[in-house]
Amino acid sequence: MRKYFGTDGVRGRVGEFPMTPDFAMKLGWAAGQVLGAGGVKEVLIGKDTRASGYMLESALEAGFSAAGVNVALVGPLPTPGIAYLTSTFRADVGVVISASHNPFDDNGIKIFAQGGHKLTDKQEQDIERWLQVALEGGMTCVSSDKLGKARRIDDAAGRYTEYCKANLPGHLSLNGLKIVVDSANGAAYKVAPAVYRELGAELISIHASPNGLNINEHCGATSMESLRDAVVEHQADLGIALDGDADRLMMVDHTGSVVDGDELLYLLAKDAKASGYTGGVVGTQMTNLGLEQALEALDIPFLRAKVGDRYVMEQLKATGWRLGGEGSGHLLSLDHASTGDAIIASLRVLTCLLQQGTVLFDGKQGMQKLPQTLINVRFKAEEGVDPLEASQVQGVLSEVEAELCQNGRVLLRKSGTEPLIRVMVEALDANQARQCAERIASVLGG
Repeated sequence: MRKYFGTDGVRGRVGEFPMTPDFAMKLGWAAGQVLGAGGVKEVLIGKDTRASGYMLESALEAGFSAAGVNVALVGPLPTPGIAYLTSTFRADVGVVISASHNPFDDNGIKIFAQGGHKLTDKQEQDIERWLQVALEGGMTCVSSDKLGKARRIDDAAGRYTEYCKANLPGHLSLNGLKIVVDSANGAAYKVAPAVYRELGAELISIHASPNGLNINEHCGATSMESLRDAVVEHQADLGIALDGDADRLMMVDHTGSVVDGDELLYLLAKDAKASGYTGGVVGTQMTNLGLEQALEALDIPFLRAKVGDRYVMEQLKATGWRLGGEGSGHLLSLDHASTGDAIIASLRVLTCLLQQGTVLFDGKQGMQKLPQTLINVRFKAEEGVDPLEASQVQGVLSEVEAELCQNGRVLLRKSGTEPLIRVMVEALDANQARQCAERIASVLGG
């Protein structure tokens, strides 16, 4: 079991354990022990636009240096950009300082292994063992002649921009498209507008003025209102929303309707199937049943993984399939990127639309999302007691599942970060989904 790593690195409120300078330094040292073993190595460190990124960057740099690992600093850059550069620079480790879609007063530390791939559970467990040594006062320092050195990479953003642009086929252009891009005042605030503009789009850029405190604030992939308004106001062809570290993608069609990750994944899978793709698609436990049904109609296999794009990736590796994602906008297209990349995913969607001569509104047709209700129920954690196993809960769960039959779905899962049980119900009718979710939540909360 991992104590500090969640589904996407270590995360928390800045200034509170574990998001403190001391912890970050010791985490860097521990990661250096595991991933930098066997001689002088190099780690690439990037961040989003949070004010706390400077503090954590310095602490991580000190920890890696003490472990004898060289450090290359790239500044603000999307998480997938760090994954890409970790591979192209042949670095042994890549680190992103970001809390993704969370508010500015949270932060996190994500670590990539060689090749830009997320760490395995075993690697994280190994790091935690060394981290525990450091937290208990056992952190050491290599001799002065073996300390890691630090350098800055000035052209990182330009390199990543060109890499993204290469994902639109050379015979295509965005000329004639009016696109609104919401960068969430985050890590892609320079890169994303540059990519679409240099590919020929008429661009309206919003939320691209970070001040260290406004990342994800009423903007980006988790707050779509301003993008919807801007698309309608400017009569744009579509809108693109990224989150704070640009690994989530949500879009808006020309009518102002939001197109989420499940719908975008359907569009990509449908196009891949038409182009000869014979593999399947991996979603998660939260993937809308409508996507599963739509893929079944296209004779495309579908599997569900645990929530979190790392688990989607594990299933893709196990099956050899190339497409997967989450409704929240984490999309994996392994023929084009080693991790979830919102900018590249958007270019894949645009490629599909341009080649088919259609618009986003039409491209998503063929999938009918089922209404979904999600309720978070707080519970009192007691050792040896699982509230999901209570007879009352199991009783009402059986009743609801019998009522929904094949026309809906129930998912109960515990939060990995706080004492909450997430109650999710899908049904053909929105009122039925809400009423069933409330019935289950009332028993859990009782």
